[in-house]
Amino acid sequence: MTRVAVLYGGISAERDVSLSSGGQVITALKDAGFDVAPVQVTRDLKALVTALTEPRPDVVFNALHGRYGEDGCIQGILEWLELPYTHSGVRASALAMDKAAAKAAFVAAGLPVAKGRVIGLDALAADDPLPLPYVIKPVNEGSSVGVHILRGGDNRRSEIARGWRFGSSAIVEEFVPGRELTVGVMGDRPLAVTDITALQGGGFYDYEAKYADGGSRHVIPAAVHPDIYDRALHVARAAHDALGCRGATRADFRYDDTAGEPGRLVLLEVNTQPGLTPTSLLPEQAAHHGIGFPALCRWMVEQASCGD
Repeated sequence: MTRVAVLYGGISAERDVSLSSGGQVITALKDAGFDVAPVQVTRDLKALVTALTEPRPDVVFNALHGRYGEDGCIQGILEWLELPYTHSGVRASALAMDKAAAKAAFVAAGLPVAKGRVIGLDALAADDPLPLPYVIKPVNEGSSVGVHILRGGDNRRSEIARGWRFGSSAIVEEFVPGRELTVGVMGDRPLAVTDITALQGGGFYDYEAKYADGGSRHVIPAAVHPDIYDRALHVARAAHDALGCRGATRADFRYDDTAGEPGRLVLLEVNTQPGLTPTSLLPEQAAHHGIGFPALCRWMVEQASCGD
């Protein structure tokens, strides 16, 4: 019987999300017939290495989210230990987590992105870097952690800069009005387009809207213009490839249909560790194609590899 170690928890701002994902995965893999070894990850690196070597699993299921879990760090440790693991490798994980670097890769691939740039906090505190409305977000975080939307009349810019805890710089981008869309990718297969409506967080698909029960409404397939639907599928697969991802990913978009359809589709980011919680989007899209959660997790284990 294949022994699968499930890494979950971690030390990032997304620890609670990872605990939820990991709990779901552990149950699903047991249902799928695997010998499962849960490993809650903390700051104790020696304990982690011991858990992965005594005894040694056949595969590691990476259910970590955020820093150290999806930025190439844990992937490097697993490769050092020569253990096959799920999801993307070191290079793709690090590239996707660095929003500025990922955006450069998307631009090089000819994919549609929002206008913006990386800016220092002093410059942000001094003046508006872009015409309002615009978005401020960390260079290296996920799950909308630290994201702010500044609209007309909003005077929080200096306060945000002073309280910033995500490094010495931030990304500022034009705010793209309209709808939130997402596309899951399994290997070389884009699954579906989901239209997301945030019911909490003031209409913004923030951390609470993503993970709270009833925080958002998901419509699969999204009721958008057929050309936009096909374009979103194509761009999601192209973005997956541009970063060198493997396994499952999820591409997030803004779709500006405020002037009518077909509108403007903008790629925001690619998530190399899509959430696997009860409210997560990738499992919903897999289920839309008749792939139950245990089967999805089994597929991820089967796709595990040691290296990019």
